[in-house]
Amino acid sequence: MPRTDFQQLLDAGVHFGHLKRKWNPQMAPYIFMEKNGIHIIDLQKTIVKIDEAAAAMKQIAKSGRRVLFVATKKQAKDIVSELVSSVKMPYVTERWPGGMLTNFPTIRKAVKKMVSIDKMTKDSSWEKLSKREKLQISRQRAKLEKVLGSIADLTRLPAALFIVDVMKEKIAVREAQRLGIPVFGIVDTNSNPNGIDFVIPANDDASQSIQLITSVMVEAIREGLQERKMDKDKDDEDDDSELDEEPRRGRRTRKSVVKQEVVPVEEEESEEVADEDIEEEDVDLEDEDLDSEEDIEEDEE
Repeated sequence: MPRTDFQQLLDAGVHFGHLKRKWNPQMAPYIFMEKNGIHIIDLQKTIVKIDEAAAAMKQIAKSGRRVLFVATKKQAKDIVSELVSSVKMPYVTERWPGGMLTNFPTIRKAVKKMVSIDKMTKDSSWEKLSKREKLQISRQRAKLEKVLGSIADLTRLPAALFIVDVMKEKIAVREAQRLGIPVFGIVDTNSNPNGIDFVIPANDDASQSIQLITSVMVEAIREGLQERKMDKDKDDEDDDSELDEEPRRGRRTRKSVVKQEVVPVEEEESEEVADEDIEEEDVDLEDEDLDSEEDIEEDEE
């Protein structure tokens, strides 16, 4: 079942492209027609591409990896931050920090510095600083929070990038391509779809269009996380049941072996050994009696 229908995309204005003179010829396969000097995007192809991207997003979330959402456009900032924070995925809604992916260790150092400032404010040494030093540190902390606050929990490179406008975020696209990270992108008629792994042809300027497509991706991630949790709970239950059954089976086998095999064999062997010992003792006694009679006769002679 498709995750979106034609009417939803139509109402959100997903089909509106840019002016004809601003178009990119590489987007020709996704353009339905031209009307009043504006290109119209083929929504049937958009539905197919949305379903493909959502299925891939679901698998990434189910595998336990993370997707980084990038949307620095004014009309997309609040929408993306609100939707993505519900599934606890990292996002960038301010200026893209250059080298965030290709120079990831440096970004991690900046995040650690932000954490150390937080610890300092709770320590007694914070009170010993002057008013000017406190102000400088607070400004530095606010600047780091604005740029890196949403990726503070990102301890390693993301598994994929979701970009609202691939033309505006071309630096992020290049970094992802250099590292081989898959890119999901909302591509308008003025953008180049080459190099984008999952192209979603749609209007990247209308807030309703951005909200609709982003909500579909977020819902796919939520489904993947839920399935991952269910599989994990099922595995834990199976492990517990195996641990409960193994000791019981072990006790049964030991008891059966002892009763059926060990005990009868030991009794038979003990009885046989006892009879043999008795016979040997009788023989020894007879020999002793013979020897004693011979000695008597010799003494008499």
